Amino acid sequence: MNDFMQTLKEGAAKIRIADGVFYNPKMSKLRDISVLFLRVLGGKDSKLLDTTAATGVRGIRYAKEAGMRYVTMLDINEKAYRNAKRNAASNKVRASTLNSSLQEFANTSRGAFDVIDIDPFGSPVPMIDDALKVSKGGTLMMITATDTATLCGAEGSACLRVYGSQPIHNELCHEAGVRILLSFAAREAARFNFGMEPILSISDMHYFRIFVRLTRGSKNAVQAIRNSGYGTYCGKCHNFSYQKGIVASANSVCGYCGNKMQAFGPLWLGHLKHGDTVKRMLALSEEYQPGTQALLRKISEEYEIPFFYSLSKITAYLKSGSVPLEPVLLELNKKHTATRTHFEENAVKTDAGIAEVVRVVKNK
Repeated sequence: MNDFMQTLKEGAAKIRIADGVFYNPKMSKLRDISVLFLRVLGGKDSKLLDTTAATGVRGIRYAKEAGMRYVTMLDINEKAYRNAKRNAASNKVRASTLNSSLQEFANTSRGAFDVIDIDPFGSPVPMIDDALKVSKGGTLMMITATDTATLCGAEGSACLRVYGSQPIHNELCHEAGVRILLSFAAREAARFNFGMEPILSISDMHYFRIFVRLTRGSKNAVQAIRNSGYGTYCGKCHNFSYQKGIVASANSVCGYCGNKMQAFGPLWLGHLKHGDTVKRMLALSEEYQPGTQALLRKISEEYEIPFFYSLSKITAYLKSGSVPLEPVLLELNKKHTATRTHFEENAVKTDAGIAEVVRVVKNK
């Protein structure tokens, strides 16, 4: 390979980047988190498939930092394939590196993988079906979506077409987008007789990333589907509601202000994380960049309930000045559970209803 190459170090990997091969340094935090995930849950004898290797930095880090012994890296771009293969060799990582698309590989491979990483440009939807062909009960899937404009409702018709869900375009859109992605993945997995358990769900910068475990069996598949449902949102007072179920029974009128509610979904309404796993990842995160630890801490402390109240939206509704977050959390926690959320900076996740949140904000 005679192309100009940049050399850099990320984690335990020292890689060279061929001219024209994609590498995003801003995503190193996400790669840190993925390594931590595999350090906690990935066995050393696990077979790992990196479906879009590019420079190979993910697969190399998984091998060197998480101890993955059996790594397969794919890239349809020949220059990227050669770059990844060369980087694996220079890092002394035994990896099977193939110049292949996931579709071609999945339709010719006879094996199943313990870990599958899907990190494409844009939507992961075209890849999920093929990844499920090389999955088994217990497979850990890591799935990235960078088409956040679609999932967040800026392109509502595209979300309907690609994900089969009606999105919402307001302060709830990032959490709703993650839940739409999870719901789509659960429906696809059910077609292959898999249930799905979310272990970690992230919204950060320009991407969503879900970490899930597949569970074999029709009962698990049906249960996962039943974890989806619909939400409604009031554009006036910013109240919301949600209801699990395949058949929609969403509120059409806001129970607080009487305004017409906007429906969105289907989307995942089950849990977004496995608390113990996230805590174990957090305990190992001190050796990584501060942003990695800060994001995991927010997620670890986040109350496990769908959606949140934006204080700036509530104060705008009340036509009042801004209020600090901490006193609101302290007051709500006297009778309820309330935490910050990584989905929105100035917002509370709480089991208190809109009336109680408004009362507390008014008194601050």
